[in-house]
Amino acid sequence: MFRVGLFPDRTFSVTHFTNYTELTVYMDRLGLFHMDLTLGRMEAFWDARGLPDIPVIHVIGTNGKGSTSTFFGSIARAHGLKTGLFTSPHFISPRERVQVNRTMLSREIWVELGNEILATPGGDSLTYFEFQTCLAMLVFERERVDLAIMEAGLGGKHDATNVFSPELILYTPIGMDHEKILGPALADIARDKAGAMREGSLAVTGPQEGEVMIELQNRAEQVGARLIYSVDVADSLLNVRLGLRGIYQTVNARIALAGWRWFAAGAGLKSEPRSEVFGLDSAFLPGRMQSVAIDGQAVILDGAHNSHALVALKAALEADGISPGGVVFACLKDKDIEFMLPLVRALSDGPIFVPALENERAGNARDLAVALGERARPADSMGAALDACKDISGPIVVCGSLYLLAEFYTLYPQFLTP
Repeated sequence: MFRVGLFPDRTFSVTHFTNYTELTVYMDRLGLFHMDLTLGRMEAFWDARGLPDIPVIHVIGTNGKGSTSTFFGSIARAHGLKTGLFTSPHFISPRERVQVNRTMLSREIWVELGNEILATPGGDSLTYFEFQTCLAMLVFERERVDLAIMEAGLGGKHDATNVFSPELILYTPIGMDHEKILGPALADIARDKAGAMREGSLAVTGPQEGEVMIELQNRAEQVGARLIYSVDVADSLLNVRLGLRGIYQTVNARIALAGWRWFAAGAGLKSEPRSEVFGLDSAFLPGRMQSVAIDGQAVILDGAHNSHALVALKAALEADGISPGGVVFACLKDKDIEFMLPLVRALSDGPIFVPALENERAGNARDLAVALGERARPADSMGAALDACKDISGPIVVCGSLYLLAEFYTLYPQFLTP
């Protein structure tokens, strides 16, 4: 059965799903990239439903959100807590976005919860991201998790995840990204993300640019929130091996560890050094300086998708003494590519292959290759780009977009798990 939904150009809302395929078709037609940054629909849904009584850890920033969320969840599990984790985007299946104790939900549970959402007033008006945010919190409530780690999708103040009242906010590094939505200047972006703080909030931040820190401090003062700096745990990580590679992961690990210690103290839990170390060491997240081998060819997968992340990737490669033989790069057309081009060229002296992405927001591969210069060559697909790398000595770096990595994992799904 179909009826007109919230958006006049999308008359497709269903009243009941009978299988997972119907659910995915529904979510796809909501529009993966449809954004309407208001909280009205989320507030209406949870007013009807009733907010669950679950401690929420809200993770906000530009880069490192997924890694910080993963570190925090891993530390919590090492202390015996049952954790819910909501992240985005996914690589192959939306099911990757919602996990309980690092395990995805079955397709049957997704269908059941999807129907529960539609049966709730306002459920049929939710956007793609809102729908999945609600589904995540419903299963966390059902599974009686000890805490829910909710990664913001975009921004902070009006992100769908901000409808919940978090026990703690973790601010990862904030940089230039989504300028057309959040504002043209770094201060605009930081102000939006800082807007997630509310009266009585406890927030932890790692190192930030000066203008970003000013916005965070201003917001904390305006609403009476407490803003804490993660540098106080720096010495705790001097000799700890991290499950996620890259020197930039130390920043994310510090934020997670500092946040965990504050959360544990507030919850009356004792944070054990051995459990902290085990949690940091056992953390796993695909696509973050992940090394794999394909027919003897070393490949480094990293989701660096903006200038800030590309600088961090370059530093991580140099710190590990890695000289890539070539690069596979592609990005979405809404990125500020002018600043990214020299950073991509600097990753390697070898060829740069630009595969065409199967994504409505992807830039044109041939135009991007021309912009990158004489070492860059377009490729028809990710598979074609990898084939072109077979005779190159030295590891190949695949970066530029998590959607580019998604096409890699579609070809090699075995690398999505440890």
